Amino acid sequence: MEAEQAVLGSMLIDADCVKLVMEKLRPADFYLKQNREIFETVYTMFSYSRPIDGITVAEEMRKNGTYDESTTRSYLAQLMEITPTSANVMEYAAIVADKALLRAVGDAAAEITALVQEGVGDAHAILEASEQKIYAIRRGQGAKGLVPLKQVLPEVLDRLGEMSETENHLPGLSTGLSAIDRKIMGLNRSDLILLAARPGMGKTSMALNVALNVARSTEKTVAIFSLEMSKEQLASRILSVESLVDNYRLKTGELDVSDWEKIAPAVVRLSCMDILLDDDPLLSVADMNAKCRRLDNLGLVVIDYLQLMSSSGNRSRANENRQQVVSDMSRMLKIMAKELDVPVICLSQLSRANEKRDDKRPQLSDLRESGAIEQDADIVMFLYRDDYYNEDSEKHNIAECIVAKNRHGETGTVELRWMPQYTMFSTIDRREDE
Repeated sequence: MEAEQAVLGSMLIDADCVKLVMEKLRPADFYLKQNREIFETVYTMFSYSRPIDGITVAEEMRKNGTYDESTTRSYLAQLMEITPTSANVMEYAAIVADKALLRAVGDAAAEITALVQEGVGDAHAILEASEQKIYAIRRGQGAKGLVPLKQVLPEVLDRLGEMSETENHLPGLSTGLSAIDRKIMGLNRSDLILLAARPGMGKTSMALNVALNVARSTEKTVAIFSLEMSKEQLASRILSVESLVDNYRLKTGELDVSDWEKIAPAVVRLSCMDILLDDDPLLSVADMNAKCRRLDNLGLVVIDYLQLMSSSGNRSRANENRQQVVSDMSRMLKIMAKELDVPVICLSQLSRANEKRDDKRPQLSDLRESGAIEQDADIVMFLYRDDYYNEDSEKHNIAECIVAKNRHGETGTVELRWMPQYTMFSTIDRREDE
């Protein structure tokens, strides 16, 4: 209680303390209701760059209805009197934050104990719920409630300031393919991005290209979960892209001196990137979520691919409805993206419906097993190569990236160059082609 009072008193007698404390504490960190109301008032005034002292805070509290004529004025004066010195404000704030964390852990422990004693659901579901509660505390989120717009606006303004200072002006991470970046506004935090195609179109290659670029350009951790390919196969493909050595020669070992001269520096560069691979074929969404929560600097998650996943790892049920399972998993993936606050790219197979049409370009209706995938995803992209179906196609090694759903902008088609020898996509330079 004394630490809470010292924090508030420091802010009232020294305006320079306010910014320091705002970076450390939130209103919910204060235990006493009166202290919390005062801090909320200061928080709002700080957001609008208003002068902060005992008199201005009292006046603001009158306006918002939290001022008590009999106690508030004397309490504000008391706060300034009992504060030893504002020089130690960060020590006081650390005590308040520490006690708030302990209360949050205690509350979570009580809720987990109640879940166990009630016995509703199986043990794995209770474990998942328990992990979510602890993870929410670690993320500093606690129990999410209604947040006033005025508290969110400063964050939006900070984000706009950051974007205006960058060269590409993208709100999200760059895919490394400028034409796609312009269409989908980059890879945005908490987005579920579905990349779907028929087999052989290059969806795994596209995902690895994007993952490699994010790891290279941001120095963030990229987690790749592959239920189809082994870690060695993934590493070989990534090495082919980074070194520009023919993937076939990497598979067969038919390498000459010039190849080795490219491979050696590529390995050094890749070793500096934080790319994590997991090829466990029995992973569920909950397993992936739990593993990703333990990563500190996570920037992107890639999952290859949706239809190979089970609802609960190896605990599958013989009579489970596959369509319902895929619907549940797509919803869990969206929740996972929001919890982790990173973009999640999930690959998906398409049904054979497009094979029966004259125009074999994929459509949203071709998504296999569930229309819920379409609803949950923020962005749905299809890959299509005309030369895959037509040997005489004029678009040789040209891939179409069809953005069929886009919550951040328009839909449409972007053409990319496909380089099969490196399993790599690149943006087409029209002037160079001409």
